Order: sequence, then structure tokens, then C-alpha cells
Amino acid sequence: MVFLGGPRQVGKTTLAKDLVKTGLRGAYFNWDRLADQKAILNEQWTDQDRLLIFDELHKYPKWKNLVKGLYDTQKENHSFLVTGSARLDGYKRGGDSLFGRYHYWRLHPFTLNELPKGISKAEGFRRLMSVGGFPEPFLDNSAREARRWREERYNRIIKDDIRDLENIKDIQSMSLLLQLLRERVGRPIVVSNLAQDLQVSPITVGRWIEIFEKMYLVFTVRTYARNLARSLTKPFKVYFYDNADVIGDDGARLENLVANHLLKDCNFKQDYSGEKWELCFLRDKEHREVDFLTLKDGMIQELIEVKWSDKSISPSLIYYGEKLKANHLIQLVGNLDKPFTKNKLLVSDPASFLSRDFRKSP
Repeated sequence: MVFLGGPRQVGKTTLAKDLVKTGLRGAYFNWDRLADQKAILNEQWTDQDRLLIFDELHKYPKWKNLVKGLYDTQKENHSFLVTGSARLDGYKRGGDSLFGRYHYWRLHPFTLNELPKGISKAEGFRRLMSVGGFPEPFLDNSAREARRWREERYNRIIKDDIRDLENIKDIQSMSLLLQLLRERVGRPIVVSNLAQDLQVSPITVGRWIEIFEKMYLVFTVRTYARNLARSLTKPFKVYFYDNADVIGDDGARLENLVANHLLKDCNFKQDYSGEKWELCFLRDKEHREVDFLTLKDGMIQELIEVKWSDKSISPSLIYYGEKLKANHLIQLVGNLDKPFTKNKLLVSDPASFLSRDFRKSP
């Protein structure tokens, strides 16, 4: 089976239905529709429906046992595609294992290396910075419509999706936490400080952030440490899948945009190759910091610093490059006129660097 996860409104359903339209005989079922729920539970399809698509099935408490049983008994006649706007690997409800029965893929919003035809790199960068990379607001290219779309999406996720999957009573405080995170993009998050602002426990704040991650609203980037336990106890950063969610200056939004591209890069390589790819950042007691570090099976691949207008070389990037013996040092500058190299260091504008083919990048 193939499990396809990703944020709400990113295009999973469109992709799934297009597979059927392009000639692959199949049947589509959405758990949000009562008629489709009955059809799934009663197995109402034919042997000619070679591809069975189950959308939002994770909202059914026993979904894992259901698809395991279907796969084990009908895999000779059918292929299975299960899509969801929550992390399917985070909602494996029930007691049975799906190990060895599926591959998990993650779908991301538009990025500079996957722009629709007819949209230039410069125009794509402008839209990603202003209305974000989700298909509907990106293609509409209207700031007003993007704001309305975003408000509706928030309401659907907070008031519908999270209520369906989690036992959350204080939705208002949870929504306020999301607003606070939008204002803190690129800054180390101290859970105890957020808990004090919201007058809830640090454990509650940590759990709410985990739920936001499961719902593909945000993703966290942790401090690089060879000791995993030490990394988990240090402050982390939070970024948004929708770049237009960021409340802040151009520098914060650019950093979020770079984080989105790097995460998509890491996710694709891991989903495709099975290699372990991670996205981290660097920060020490002397407050030397580098925005991003990518790891392949624990080995450092790239160090990346992001600036909006400062063209001077980051001392922290040089320091960590020498200390960690990194071969690829990149500094991205938002308003840089022309990329240049200096020893191992590449200084580039974001559009040129992020439009690279991530399948071939380090």
C-alpha cells in the first residue's frame, strides 16, 4: 500500500483522483462522507477497481486494522492508496501492525523547484513570500483571497480535524498558542515561557505543539547534538508549512521559506531511498548560531545561514564549518544581486539556490 500524508488543502485528493482519471481503473472513497463510510465498511467495490483510494481514513478509530485486513485478503486484486491530512504514522490506532505492508510518502506545497508551468522563478519566489505555496492561494495570487482561505483552513483544522482526533477542551488557548508560534518563527522556543503566557502547564504546551505537527500545521527543527537526549532537552524552532502563516518581517518569512524547501528535500530523499535525513540548527552557549544543518544517516551534508539583507559572511557559519569539517557552506541573502563563491562557501540568492533539483543535491 501507499500512504500519502500532508497538510490539508495541499493537493492529496486532487492527486489521488487524477490517478484514476489518467486511466488507472479505481474507486475513490472519502471517510468524511457518510455514504462512503458505509461503502468502505461493507467493501462495496468490484474486482475491476484495481486501485482503491481511501481519503481521510485515519478519522476512523480502527482504520489500521481495517486496511490491514483488506490488504491481507485482497492484495492480489487491488492496490491501495490511503491519504490523510494528519500524520498517518502518528495515528496508527488499534493494536495490529502494518509493518512491511505500506510505503509512506509526504506531499508538500509548491516550492521553487516545483513551480507550475508559466510561472517564472522570480514570480514564484514573490508568491511564496506573499501568499504561500498552497495550490489555491498560490495560483489565485490574491492577498485578500489568501487571507480568507487561510482563516477557513484554520477553522477547519482547529474546530473540526483536531476535535475529531484529539480530546482537547481548551480550543481557545490552543488557538492562541498557534498565534504565538506564528510570531516566533526562527526564534528558539522555550516551552515554559509559552506555558506562562497561556497559563497552562508546559506539558500541555508540548502536547499541543505535537498535535500541530501531527496535523501538518507546523514542523519543529531541533538543535544538532550527537547525543539525541541532549538535543531533545534544548530549545527548538517552529516553522509553518504555509509560508504566509508567518507573522513578522521579511527575514522571518524567508527563513521559514528556506526551512520548507529543506524539509521537503529531506522528506523526499527519506521517503524515496529509505535513508535517514534530518533537518537541524546549530546554537552553542556563546550564542553562535547557524540556521540550518542537514544530516544524512547522521553525517553532516550542508550548513545553511539565511539573511535578508546582510551580505557580510556569517562568522558563525565559518566557525561551525571548520569545527564540523563541513564540505558545503551556504549563505542565502534575500536581496543579493549575484551569487558568488569563496573557498567552500557559496553566497546565493534564495531563488537560485532553492530552485535546484533536490533529487541530485547533497
